[in-house]
Amino acid sequence: MNELIAIFLGMVLINNFILVRFLGLCPFFGVSKKLGSAVSMGIAVTFV
Repeated sequence: MNELIAIFLGMVLINNFILVRFLGLCPFFGVSKKLGSAVSMGIAVTFV
């Protein structure tokens, strides 16, 4: 049972590329009034 929980958490939080891409886009949408700052914030969050 513990292995299933570990696999599920790994799929949802660690190996979820859709979640990672969404987290990279969140700052882009948050400060999207200024394109330069939005792109730089999105890139910074994606690489960090």
